[in-house]
This record gives sequence, structure tokens and C-alpha cells, in this order.
Amino acid sequence: RITPFYTKLAQILVSIIALGYLASIGQTILAPLIFAFLFSMLLLPLANFLEKRLHIPRSVSSLMSILALIFGFVTLFGLLGSQMTAIAQDWPAFKKQVIDATSNLQLWISNTFHVDSNEQINYLNDSATKALDKGTSIVGQTLISLSSIFIFLLFTVLYTFFILLHRRLLVKFLVALFHEKHHTVVYDIVFQIQYIVKKYIFGLFLQMAIVTILTCTTFLVIGVKYAFLLGLITGIFNIIPYIGILTALLLALLITFATSTTSHVLFVLVALIIIHMIDSNYIMPKIVGSKVKINTLVALVGLVVGEMFWGIPGMFLSIPVIAIIKVVFDRVSGLKPWGMLLGEDDSEYAKIVEEADLNLKAQAEKTEA
Repeated sequence: RITPFYTKLAQILVSIIALGYLASIGQTILAPLIFAFLFSMLLLPLANFLEKRLHIPRSVSSLMSILALIFGFVTLFGLLGSQMTAIAQDWPAFKKQVIDATSNLQLWISNTFHVDSNEQINYLNDSATKALDKGTSIVGQTLISLSSIFIFLLFTVLYTFFILLHRRLLVKFLVALFHEKHHTVVYDIVFQIQYIVKKYIFGLFLQMAIVTILTCTTFLVIGVKYAFLLGLITGIFNIIPYIGILTALLLALLITFATSTTSHVLFVLVALIIIHMIDSNYIMPKIVGSKVKINTLVALVGLVVGEMFWGIPGMFLSIPVIAIIKVVFDRVSGLKPWGMLLGEDDSEYAKIVEEADLNLKAQAEKTEA
């Protein structure tokens, strides 16, 4: 019996609404869990090396992998912190530059719109008073946010450790959920997700490193102060498609404006536009785009939906989650049209998937043996 189209459509809509509702109310659990899954895929080669080559117990290898991840993040944020400390030392010069710019802006407004300087000052004072009235609540919200971030990071680390520790049990559980005749397909999906997610995350980190090096080198040549900090910020924010580069651009222009001349601001603007074009047309397609093909429309919608549900963490997770969903859709016969919708019309990607399938099947046979 063939199910009518409107019945299928109703089932799909109900499923999407249910998944969206679960994602909305389950952010506290799901967001760190998905981050942990991605980090565990990134750390899996290290954990396997420690277990198979050095014959270290799985619990110890999982712990050592987590410590390596923590060390990497501590080093990264330590570099950012040292640069931010240097900016704090230049705060008087920063404040002077802002005051001078504000005075020039007031003069321009007065000459152009014939608004008296006293009226401008009164307007600014009223705005400052309103802002100060909300200061206590803002400080309280900031403290709550910092504590929430700490708890989020703590649970992400714990989840990553336990996923690495119990990864074989989790795979057996997924396989046991389905009928025996579907076990081959389930194993294929599991290995394909592992392969693509691992390569995708590694590609993102490599892209971040390349963009950081390009930006730092360019800013050093231009003579921009805090070139390393701005390059690192640009590389990190560039992980978020489209929106990240705009945020990095605004921060770079603001810091350059406060610490340098107007010509340097213009050079920074042009340099970041050129670097973004190089990244979009060469770095991203060759390094990250070769791992998984997601069309631009779906990626943009995913960013908006991710931000709507989970804020900034949702924007980071949207593309990897779509990549995982696409792997599942491509392997299930009834969902292949949806997988085609998520991807691009690219025959080269089909060859990559076929080649990955052969490699993973050979790996699976070797593992079973």
C-alpha cells in the first residue's frame, strides 16, 4: 500500500515540530552533549593510538585525550588573555582616541544638522543615566552567564570523556535498535558519520589556522597594532559562516580605529575583504567543503534556526549537525531526496562518498576480524 503524499507531509511536519520542541526545551542537555560528540570524534584517533599502539587502558586513554583537549583550549585562551591584557594597558590612549572622535562627530553633527552641542550632551547624559539604572541587572546577568558558561564547559568535558569511554557500548546500542537485516546499513552510517565529522572538524581547525596566519601576516605588514590578537579573533570567528567574518571585521575596525590612524582602518577593511574572498573561494571549498557538501541556502537557514533555538552555540553546531543529518539521509532509501536537498549538485561529492564507503567497510571488516 502506497502512503498518500499529504499523509507523508503531515508526518514530516509533526516530526519537525516535535524535534524543534525537544530541541528548545532540551538545550541544557543537548547542546553540551552534541559539542561533546564532536570533540570525541576529533579526539578518537588519539584515543585509538594510545590504546592500540601504546596498550593504554581505555579509561586512561580517554582521560589523556581530554587533558590534551583542555591543554589546547587553555593555551588558546591564554594567548587571547595576554593580548587583552596588553589592550588594557593601552586603555588611556584608547579613551583619548574615542573622546577625540566623539568631539569631531559632535562638531560634524552641529555643522550638518544644526543641533547644538549642549543638546547633544544632554541627550547623551540622559542615555547614560538610563544605562546606569540598568547597570545592576546587567552585572547580575553577566555573572549568571559566566556561571552558565562554566557549567556548560564542565558538562561538555564530562560528556566527551564518557562518550570516549563507552563508545563501543553506544555503537552496539544503536545497532541493537534495528532489525538484523539493517545492521549493515547502521554500521555504515555510524562509520560514515565518524569519518565525515572527524574530517570536517579537522578541516575547520585547519581553516581557522590558515585564516589566522593570513590575517596576522597581513596586519603585521600593514603595521596594525595587536595584529596577533586581531588575526586570532578573525580565525576563531570565521568558523561561524557568514556572520562570523562580519563580527570579526567590526571588532578589528573598532580596535584599529582606537589604536591607529584612519588609513589603517581602511587598509584593515580592504585586507579582511580580500582574505574573506580567498577563504570563501579557495580555502573553504578545498579544505572544509571537500569533507561534506551542504548548499548555501541550507547552511544559512541552519544558522538562523540554530541561533533562534540555542543562540551562539546553535550557530556553531548548525553546520556539523546538518552534515550528520545528511549522512543519515543519504544512507536511508526513503530519505535520499532530503539528503539531495541538503547537498549540492556535485558528482565529485558522490565519488568521495563512494570512496569513503569502501574505506570504512574495509575498516569495519578489519575491526570485526
